Amino acid sequence: MYRLLIVDDEANIRNVVREYAEFEEYDVTEAENGMEAVALCREQDFDIIIMDVMMPRLDGFSACKEIRKKKNIPVIMLSARGEEYDKLFGFEIGIDDYVVKPFSPKELMARVRAVINRRGTAAAQPESQKLQFEGLEIDMAGREVYVDGQRASMTPKEYDLLFYLVRNKGLALTRDKLLEEVWGYDFFGDDRTVDTHIKMLRGSLGVYRKFIVTLRGMGYKFDAEV
Repeated sequence: MYRLLIVDDEANIRNVVREYAEFEEYDVTEAENGMEAVALCREQDFDIIIMDVMMPRLDGFSACKEIRKKKNIPVIMLSARGEEYDKLFGFEIGIDDYVVKPFSPKELMARVRAVINRRGTAAAQPESQKLQFEGLEIDMAGREVYVDGQRASMTPKEYDLLFYLVRNKGLALTRDKLLEEVWGYDFFGDDRTVDTHIKMLRGSLGVYRKFIVTLRGMGYKFDAEV
């Protein structure tokens, strides 16, 4: 049974999410604010966290950063704000998904399943390959990337996206395909999600951004020689 932590200062939202989660046989714990969530995560382990952004005492983004100092628990953020800036900030600190309120509880649970399944698949398929493209070094097993000898600071999703592009080097990949394989879902996807993360990834790769080629009207591909 997967353990799910719901963090929201609105009791009715916690109740709705709990009802749907328990129906799907998740073991549910609740917290009313970010401080409570951080304390719970220090004492217990969870498989996934659903966390609101705007909360008293400690907001969701700050709570996520604090939790990630100790544990790598996947996080789905809930927010009434749907602006690209807010989503981008969330992905930069390493959240796994971002859901705008009001939301469909069924869709939210589908996203929960997708995140958990994606994490499980990644853990079951360890990689040992180390690759180098000019001054870009990629360590798949260690999840480390070096740009001209300097370790790149990247979000978990940037690593996932880069590794998938590299594994499929030279292949044209549509945005829908990237959403399905990297985010673990396609129906709920949005082209802007892919484009935003490609922009972030290119920024992390510096001059080696040239290896990520835009295919106009279609998607992207990783084009480099070992």
